[in-house]
Amino acid sequence: MENILNSLSGLDNFALYFAVSIFFLFVFKIVYAFVTPHDEWKLVKEEKNVAAAIGFGGALVGFALALSGAAANSVSIIDFVIWGLIAILAQSLAFALLRFTFMPKIAQRINDNEISAGTMLAAMSIAVGLLNAACMTY
Repeated sequence: MENILNSLSGLDNFALYFAVSIFFLFVFKIVYAFVTPHDEWKLVKEEKNVAAAIGFGGALVGFALALSGAAANSVSIIDFVIWGLIAILAQSLAFALLRFTFMPKIAQRINDNEISAGTMLAAMSIAVGLLNAACMTY
């Protein structure tokens, strides 16, 4: 019984980090909507746009990877929040990098439901999320 109680001693920290993580996912969705010129929610929900779903899904996964790196390596909740904000910035920059360098017409291509564009956006977002998480292992 003592082992169980010892295992649960960190439950309060888990709950706090998890709640902040869920909050950050919502914040990321809002920030990402401002960064991208297309409306992912409208494209996915109303127009059943697969390219937008793939791209946005990849962006969420990439951000979650970065956020998990922040949670695993932070020394306090304040540290986690700071690195979570940095992760939002890095993931937003990933879209900008793709849009303004490799695929300048990506927003229009996603609006046109080009699966290849959504896949490239997802891949870039996940790759940046992995790099972001790895770089947080200070």
